[in-house]
Order: sequence, then C-alpha cells, then structure tokens
Amino acid sequence: MDWLTANQRYLMAVLDVLRLRLSGGDGLEDAVHHRDELRKAMPAPPALEVIEDGFELSGFERDLLLMCAGVELDTEFARACAEAQGASERTWASFGLGLAKLPDTHWTALTPAGPLRRWHLVELTHPETPTSSALRIDERVLHALTGIAYLDPRIQPLTVELPEPKPLPVPLREAGERVAAHWSSRPESGSALLYGRPVSDLRSAAVGACAQVSASPVCLRAAALPQAPDERDLLARLCERETVLDGAAWIIEVDDTVPDCSRLALDLADRLDAPTVVISREPIAGSGRRVEVGPARADDMRTVWREALGPAAAGLSTWIDRIAGQFDLGLEAVDAAAAEALAAPEAGTALWEACRRLARPSLDGLAQQIEPRARWVDLVLPDHQLRVLRELTAHVRHRVTVLEDWGFAARTSRGLGTAALFSGPSGTGKTLAAEVIAGELRLDLYRVDLSQVVSKYIGETEKNLRGVFDAAEAGGAVLLFDEADALFGKRSEVKDSHDRHANIEVGYLLQRIEAYRGLAVLTTNLKDTLDPAFLRRLRFAVHFTFPDASARTEIWRRVFPPETPTDGLDPAALAQLSVPGGTISSIALSAAYLAADSGEPVRMHHLLAAARTEYAKLERPLTTTEVTGWTTT
Repeated sequence: MDWLTANQRYLMAVLDVLRLRLSGGDGLEDAVHHRDELRKAMPAPPALEVIEDGFELSGFERDLLLMCAGVELDTEFARACAEAQGASERTWASFGLGLAKLPDTHWTALTPAGPLRRWHLVELTHPETPTSSALRIDERVLHALTGIAYLDPRIQPLTVELPEPKPLPVPLREAGERVAAHWSSRPESGSALLYGRPVSDLRSAAVGACAQVSASPVCLRAAALPQAPDERDLLARLCERETVLDGAAWIIEVDDTVPDCSRLALDLADRLDAPTVVISREPIAGSGRRVEVGPARADDMRTVWREALGPAAAGLSTWIDRIAGQFDLGLEAVDAAAAEALAAPEAGTALWEACRRLARPSLDGLAQQIEPRARWVDLVLPDHQLRVLRELTAHVRHRVTVLEDWGFAARTSRGLGTAALFSGPSGTGKTLAAEVIAGELRLDLYRVDLSQVVSKYIGETEKNLRGVFDAAEAGGAVLLFDEADALFGKRSEVKDSHDRHANIEVGYLLQRIEAYRGLAVLTTNLKDTLDPAFLRRLRFAVHFTFPDASARTEIWRRVFPPETPTDGLDPAALAQLSVPGGTISSIALSAAYLAADSGEPVRMHHLLAAARTEYAKLERPLTTTEVTGWTTT
C-alpha cells in the first residue's frame, strides 16, 4: 500500500475512534485495535503524527484538531458532534464539546498563544464566545492531514519560481554549505544573509543550502511583502506552518531598486522561526549571519560554460577560455548567452557579443559610453608607445592564462588588475588609444570624469567609485578615468579629516583598480602633479607627446576616410599647423562640412577656413609661418 492511501485509511480509523468516544457507542475497543493495526502497517509516519510533533500539540489539542477535521470529512462524525451537544443543528466542533468529552483537557489549548491558534490550525467563528463558538480547521491543514501537500494560497502570490538544482561553481556551492551549516547549528537567529552576486546566482546557492538540510525551498519577493506589521506577522506564522507541514525553508529575495525592500525582508526573517536566508546583491546592515559570495574562478566558469554549451563546447574552447576570464555573468545569463550562440552561424563571435551585451553595465550619470570605432591604423605614435599599448592589450587578453592557469594569482592578491596611466597634452591621442584597445579586445569603453566623481562631501567620492566598479565588473569593460590629477594630486601632509578621507578615497580607487578584471586607464594632462607613490601602483605608464612635423604629416595623410573626396591636399604643408591630432581631426571634419556645403571636394582653402575657426576657438593666432606655401584653390 502506498503512503497516501495508508495515511488516509489511518486518519479515518483515528476519527472513528474519536467519534465513538464522543458518542459513547459500542465497538470502541475494536476501533482502537483496527487503528493500531493500520498504524503498524504504515510505510512512514502518518501526517497526523508529523503535525502533532511539529507543532508540539498536547493530546487534548490533537483531539480538538481531529474533531474539527472529522466534521469536514465524515457526516457521521458531524452528527455525533450534534448529538453530544444536544442540538441537531450544532454539527460542528467546539471547545466546550472538547472540554466535556475529551480526556486531559486544559484551558490553554485555545488561547491565541497556544499552537492551535498561533499557527492558525483552527479558527474560532465567534472569538467573543470561545467555548460555544464553532471551531473550524484551516483548509490547508485539513488537506495536510489527508496527506495532500501544496503551498498555502496566501503565500503563493508572493513567490518566485526557483531554478532546478544543478552543479554550481565552487563559490556558490561553498556559500550554500555555510548557510546550511548555520541552519543546522540554529543559533539565536536562524536566518542568514547571502550577498555579493547577481540574485539569480544567490537563488541557486540558497537552493543548494536547502538541499543539504533536506528542505523544500520557497522564494519570497521582499518587494511584495505586506507593509503592515500585523500582516507580516500572519505571513510569518503561515510560513512556519508550511515548514512543519511540508519541510519548507525560506528564501527572501531583496530587490535593491525598491525602497524599503531590505527592511521588510529583514523584519520577516526576524519573525520567522524556520530556516531562512535573505538574498541581496548588496550587503544589508543589521542582518544576521552574513555570507558573502565572491566571483567564481575562471576554471569553475569554464565548467559552467561547457555544460551550458553541451557538445558544441568542444569547438569553442578558445572562446570559452577568454569569456570565462573576461565576463562575470550569473548562471541565468550564461544559459541565455549559450542559447543565443548555439542558434547563430558564427557561434564563437555570437557567444562573445551575447556576453558583452548581457554584462553591459548601467552607469547612468557616472560614465559616458564611447563606441570604440578606432583601430591601430588610426594611431600615429612613436614605436615605443605603440609597443607598450600592444603589450597592455596582451595583458588584458591573456589575464586568466597567466594569473590562474599559470599560477601567478596564487602568489599574491595584489596587482592582479591591469591599470595604466596615459599622460600628455590634450588632443595627443590618449582617449583614441583607449578606444583602439577596447575595439581590439571587443569590450565596451566608458569614460569616467574624475573631476565630476570627486565630491567635497566625505564618503561621496568612495560611493561614486564603488558604483562605477560594481556596475562595470561583470563585463570587465575598459574604464577611462579622465582628469586623474583631481584625485591623485600630490599631498604634502594630512592636516584635517578631509585630507585623511581624500587619502582613503585614493586608496579605495587603487584597491578596486588592482582587483578589476578589465582594464582601468587613468589620464592626465599634468603628470608632474601626480604623487609618484600612486604611479608606482600602476602597471603601465604611456606618455603621449606633442606630435612633431613628421607625425603631423602622417596624421594628415590618415585623417580623411577613403570615401571623402579630396583635391590637391598637401599633408606636409598642412603639418605646418602646430596642433595635436585631436585638433587636426576637428579641422578636417569642419573642412569636410564646408566642402559639402559648396558642392566641392575637400581642398586646401576649406582647410584654411576650418583652421582659422579652430584657432579662434582656441584663442590662438594662425601665424603666417603655419600657412606658408598653402594653395587657396
């Protein structure tokens, strides 16, 4: 006999014994014997015993609950209740009937603090007359007695669908183990906080924790929790009831974008006497046991990617190696990117671009995205600078191979990020070089103006920097910090709390740069103003010099796209303009507009007019020497 059938037969036998006790009818001894024989044959404990033990019911409280269940399940039982109360219409259970007919009675059985009412196993129809009022069993509890399990309908709308259990990367698996160990130890607060990764990953870790303690995971959206404290208290009691009835453990998911969400989550967790874990991308002050989940190692993520890609992974090993080290994606994003790549003709390229899009940060108000269109051919620099820039690119591309596969990361925890200082006058190619590197690596490029990020208010600068790095971390984007001297300027001595905090801000930025999986580039026009102690913490330093005449000639040769019609341009003559590459590009663009407006190809006289306009903007005179030999045709 299966457990469900055996359980229902046993329940009806228990009710039959109770009915005979209420009515005083014959056959009680045989009914007790039949009940006991059915219990011996049960393949597992019946639901009644699980409920009795789980809610620590006394014998009298158990019989009151059974009396309420009998009324709903058996018409003969309802008639027996009416006869015992001396009124044919009173076909319900009552506390008074229990006091009169059942053994081991006690008045505390029906107090609001007693288990029957605390966990809403039964309800009084008229609480103002508790002795004579009808007692009704809660529908969820009635079905549980019969062996039917489902989540209480009052809880169901607050839940989030959970992923199927699957092998997890080491950090997620270990985090789940720590949560499970905390539940097993059951300190004063049984709740834990799991944070530090995308919420979808934290859900998977929490599901793993539930599996380790053989609990059924249920995830609640904190944003949907009731605002009123009494409603949250009711919800807590219903959740505790589900823990007893169906072995539920509770995952409370915080949405960091919803105001007051974390407070509601922690309040419910504090009210729950059940295995509970709050999951949040960010840490929450005032929480119980805190378990931070760090990023997965590249080797762990390779395994995750291979499982997601299935048989196709064998032909994408090179892409998997690069992606595992570059992108810090959650498990759901991995599955989405894999599905997109497998449907594309060029799976490797599609996989990279899908990861890039899914990891793209939200840096609204903190950074400006730059579309990296420039290529190496657009850079006109001395050989030494070009060699350093290519070396810098190689460091980013092969970061995982050297640091993790070749073991360098195990030697030290510092200096593992790739950071560079680009110094030199405005317009000499610092931003262009960052754009070229981002394009070569197929990464997003964001320009962060440090003069805007740095705040006079203590703590605000660090908060802004944290927002930048946290948002960009998943995709390892190229971060270009303009105006580095705004934060890294020389400091003679610490005179007050603002100076001390400024040093903290610098230290924080360097700490994040050194751990950043992408490339961080600091730019300055005034290298001499930077503290040498800070410069030593950066891996690369590239100085962009003002281009000489030969370099300017080469820039002029390359400045116009092949599609631009030109006539009679003389790069050597144009190189007489003593301006950097950025200004050359501006003059060329303005000249192209003038030529288009006149319906002509770009000629020297268009460039002369554009140069005069640009020089006026720069408040510089256009000297005769700079335009000697120019043709005006």
